[in-house]
Amino acid sequence: MKYLIVGLGNIGPEYELTRHNIGFLTVDRLADNEGATWKSDRLAFKTELKYKGRTLHLIKPTTYMNLSGKAVNYWMKELNIPKENILVVVDEVAIPFGKLRMRGKGSAAGHNGLKNIEALTGGQDYPRLRMGIGDDFPKGRQVDFVLGRFSQKEFDELPIMMDKAIDMILGFCTIGIAQTMTQFND
Repeated sequence: MKYLIVGLGNIGPEYELTRHNIGFLTVDRLADNEGATWKSDRLAFKTELKYKGRTLHLIKPTTYMNLSGKAVNYWMKELNIPKENILVVVDEVAIPFGKLRMRGKGSAAGHNGLKNIEALTGGQDYPRLRMGIGDDFPKGRQVDFVLGRFSQKEFDELPIMMDKAIDMILGFCTIGIAQTMTQFND
């Protein structure tokens, strides 16, 4: 069984530890835990790892967040991975910081990265793991918030959240989405 795990974020040092890059940070941590190394490839940084008889292809699109669908569509086709075996790891302002929600499909909810994935893969029917970053920003300042760095308190709690997300990613690939959602969704 093959899976495509997509961490969303923006490339470049100015975005490295921002809330919008929580997808990148999480797949980086998974790769580090498994001793996998990244290489620059077509439209993404890519690595792969074996886990319980499964092959997990991890990508971090280099297209910037709003064009993430280009990389997802390319690698989905290149690796011949069906949509139900793709998991997109993404930040979510509508969920409190530290909470995690996996879904088999759903709307982009205003997230431009997800909108682009929908447009280029043909719909909303792909699994996603939404990582709560909260909505602690004044009206009209959402962009500044998501592109801002984590507070010290958030940064201190981030490893716990990412480790739970990794458990959910590995669960998705082994016990399936339904059981993973039942076991882990906040």
